[in-house]
Amino acid sequence: MVVDSSIQHTKTGYKSSHSLNVQSLCQLQLEQLTIQNPIFFARIVYYEPLIKTHEEVINYAPTRLPFSQNTLAYLRSEEWLLDFPLGFTLNEIKLNYSVGNCYICPLGYRNKQPEYIQILSDESLSPTLQNYVKQSAILVSNYLEIYLECGQQKAEIKLLEEIIQRAGHQLRNNLGLIGLYAQNLSLGLKDKPLQEQATILCESIEELDNNLTELIYCGQGAKLKVSLQDLRSLVLESIKGLQILINQKHLQISLPESSTILVIDCLQMKQVFDNLLSNAVYFSPEGGTITCNWQVFQNEVLIKISDQGSGLSQQDLQKIFTPFYSRRSKGTGLGLTIAKKIVLDHQGSLWGQNLPNGGAQFSLILPRSKS
Repeated sequence: MVVDSSIQHTKTGYKSSHSLNVQSLCQLQLEQLTIQNPIFFARIVYYEPLIKTHEEVINYAPTRLPFSQNTLAYLRSEEWLLDFPLGFTLNEIKLNYSVGNCYICPLGYRNKQPEYIQILSDESLSPTLQNYVKQSAILVSNYLEIYLECGQQKAEIKLLEEIIQRAGHQLRNNLGLIGLYAQNLSLGLKDKPLQEQATILCESIEELDNNLTELIYCGQGAKLKVSLQDLRSLVLESIKGLQILINQKHLQISLPESSTILVIDCLQMKQVFDNLLSNAVYFSPEGGTITCNWQVFQNEVLIKISDQGSGLSQQDLQKIFTPFYSRRSKGTGLGLTIAKKIVLDHQGSLWGQNLPNGGAQFSLILPRSKS
């Protein structure tokens, strides 16, 4: 794709708001460069991961006419690029065309091709202007890294949504059949204690079905139902649901007295804490301690949940968030996958690691209230 002050081309069938954001940023940087005398032409070449090709943005100084197609073809051919210099260094390049002084500032090297800013000027650039070009290159490079990471996260979320939908509907079919038999059993039993047990079974199945509905909703990519939620209260709610297991293993839970307000979908985020704390309880040794703590920053909070278990194996570290991979003997392998999907939906991050003194720690970053 080429964007300049006089020409705009769009590849057939390709329209991306993220790509347009990248182009807009590049265009803005080039406009800032070409108003600096003696620069009269600036060009950025970068890799577009969504369509797996290199794209181009160009801009001319307000007083200059666009180059001929032959001149542009020569610049795009990169015949003049005999050796790719170090990143974020400004290098003067010899051109066969007499179009002025040429400089190149590399951004990186992706998919076997270079990314760079190219500058043409009427005379040599001053040290101040050279530094300005290098700072522009660093800014564009940082933005491209963020854009690439965002694209990867979106692809990951899409895959997780498909997995959740498929697994959720399959589980719901089996659960519906079990519920039908449980209801028939409840109606057919005459013995009161057995009938009460069958009724409890029906109620449990109904609760599971409701939870499954929430799970499937989570996988539909629907807009989050966010509201202001107290972090400590939400964690305590998850701990309360695991209290029987915690008491059985005589575990201690370390929790900060302070709290903070998060902007989250309460039901979905509770699934995240339920899963992380459930794993911590499962892998904790008898009489061990599970530690929850958080650090509050201006616009986000870093939450850590750690245990004193055997920690994560090398295979765990590589596959812990892979669908259907489970460390638990009867685990579905979907808990951490779903947890990561929910956190990504909240524009957050979730990762696992081993602690130096033993045990595993899961960390997540979430947005918080700005008030």
